This record gives sequence, structure tokens and C-alpha cells, in this order.
Amino acid sequence: MTDAVPLRQRLLSIDALRGLVILFMLLDHVRETFLLHRQVSDPMTIDSTEPALFVSRTLAHLCAPVFVLLTGLSAWLYGQKYQGRRDVSAFLFKRGLFLVVLEFTLVNFAWTFQLPPSVIYMQVIWAIGVSMIALAALVWLPRPLLIAFAVVIIAGHNLLDGLHFETGSALHVPWAILHERSWIEVGDSLRLRITYPVLPWIGVIALGYCLGPWFAKSMQPTLRQRYLLLGGVSAWVGFVVVRAANGYGDTPWQAYDNGVQTLMSFFNITKYPPSLLFLALTLGIGLLLLLAFEQAGAKRWISMLATFGAAPMFFYLLHLYVLKILYVVCVALFGLNHGNYFGFDGMGAIWLVALLLPLALYPPVHWFAGLKARRRDLAWLKYL
Repeated sequence: MTDAVPLRQRLLSIDALRGLVILFMLLDHVRETFLLHRQVSDPMTIDSTEPALFVSRTLAHLCAPVFVLLTGLSAWLYGQKYQGRRDVSAFLFKRGLFLVVLEFTLVNFAWTFQLPPSVIYMQVIWAIGVSMIALAALVWLPRPLLIAFAVVIIAGHNLLDGLHFETGSALHVPWAILHERSWIEVGDSLRLRITYPVLPWIGVIALGYCLGPWFAKSMQPTLRQRYLLLGGVSAWVGFVVVRAANGYGDTPWQAYDNGVQTLMSFFNITKYPPSLLFLALTLGIGLLLLLAFEQAGAKRWISMLATFGAAPMFFYLLHLYVLKILYVVCVALFGLNHGNYFGFDGMGAIWLVALLLPLALYPPVHWFAGLKARRRDLAWLKYL
């Protein structure tokens, strides 16, 4: 049987999900820009974090895992469109290298506005880039072996949490890059901050690549949607069971006198590096959202979300620089009102800015997404 859901509609659901998590990312970056005087820990400290802040930060937890999963899925689709694994491997390596360079240059400058930099933050773009380079090699594995690799990395990497290597050890730098959020001293005037250790993300991108056949032209839509439902529900059930046992996969949760705080503690998961429970929760939600977007069809709001998702790197760079400029303007107009920072007093203003900014950014993103769709002859556009 042929697929009753056209290719464009299947890709629309992927772009829409990517667009949704991009908007959650925007919310989190507005918080980081204008609530810098109230930074949260990882995982969060329940006693000092109000529910509105907790929910906002937890929503943002969806961004990186869903985006990395969809990167792997998109790589498989790219291979179906072109010549197969050889082209996929070459593209993943080149684009991954491009993203690493981008993190060290334009992205880092957007966060710091400092030249030359004294600190380079190796964050999500770095992690995606390194994961793509790793996937460039992993795509040559048979699919069952790649699935096993992804599951073992995602489920088992927390067993390595107790492994540490001191500064000066030959293993300190590679272990910091792979699994331990840490600092790397490059010289007297430059340090690298490994915010996103890459080992779990390599597991996630490999899993996304393994999901590719679900989106093949020959796959019946009802079967694909059944797989998405089964995958999403299984991840959620796994999260609840392992979390309730309170023995593995993240820092323990605890019961409070306040029911809201108990619930917050249960969902208080670790992102740096992403724990098993962090990935089970977020990837489960991601699969269910992907199912919902495909079933919703080509509605206007789906298409608008897909516009953001069709030009993710352009949006990422654009919103970082817009937020930095907004912050500089606010400091110039209002001064530093929270110690060394300018900031809002609560989450209400953060949400308002996060709702207004997409309206302002939609026209340039729509233009660039259209440019990518029209100008297939411009190979460099594939990298954005």
C-alpha cells in the first residue's frame, strides 16, 4: 500500500515539532536574559523555585532532546532523498564540523559580546555538531546494532556518573567532553566551559536515525502513528516506573508537605548531562507531539510552527542577537536594577516577551525559510 499521508505532510509534522520546541527555547533564553539575577541550578532547588519558574524551565527541557532526535531522523530522510549512507555520512560530517565552528564563533559572541573571548561556552550547537560527526561514522552500522548502541548509551550512561578525572589527568579533557560538565583550561586567558557533554546526545541522535524507516514512503500512516504512540507511551511508563523506584537514572526525588512541591520534585530532572529519566520524559513527549502534529494535518497554526522549524539555525542566531541587543538597550534606558544585572521582577514579564518576540521574528524567518525552499541550487543554505 502507498502512504496515504503525503511526504510534505509528514515533513510538516517534523518541522512543526521542531518549531514548537524552538519557541520553548526562546522562552528559556528570555528567562536567561532578563532573569539572570535568579539563575536556576540543575536540577532545580525545589525550596527556592516557585512553580511558574519551574514549569517554564521544565518546558525548555524538551528543546535539546527533541531537536537532536529530529536531527537524526532528518539525516535518515536526507539519505533517502539522495544516494544513501555515503552521502549522509559526508553531509553529517561537514555540517557537524560547521556547527562546532559556529558555536565557537557567532554563537559564543552572541552570548558574551566579548572579543577576544575569555570563556567559550560549548553548548547545544556544539553538542549537535559533535553528535552529527559521530553519527557520520555510526550510520554504517546495521540498524539493529545501531538501535542497541543508542539504547545502551541512553539507558546506561548514568552508571558512569561516579567516574571523575582531576584536572591534569590525561583523561580529564576527553571525559569532560563526553560525560562530565566541567571546565577546560586552554591558557591563562581562555577557558572552555563544557555545558553539554556529548555522550548521551550521541545516543539520542543515533536513536533518531533509527526512527527513520517509520517515515519511509512505503510505511502505512496508521502503522507509523501506532509506532509513535507505542514509543511515546513506553518512554513515559518507563519514566514513571524508574522514577518511582527512586534508585537510578537521576538524583532522588522526595515528598514534601506541599503536594505541588512533591510533584515538582518528581519531575525535577537533570539536563547536564541529560539523565536517563530526562531523556525518557522528554523524548516520550516528543514522540507523542509528533503523532499529534501528523494527525492534525496542515492547519494554519501547524504551518506557522513549521515555518520556525524549517529555518532553525537562522532563527537560533537571529533570536540570540535580538535578545542581546534588547538587553543592552534596556540597560541603557533603565540601568542595572538587580545588582549587576537588568532584569524583570517575575515570570509574567518573561512570558509576555516570549509571546511577543515570535510575532516580531516571524517575517524574517518566513522569508529565509522560503529562500531555502526556492534556492535548492545554493548548497550552503542546507547548513542553516
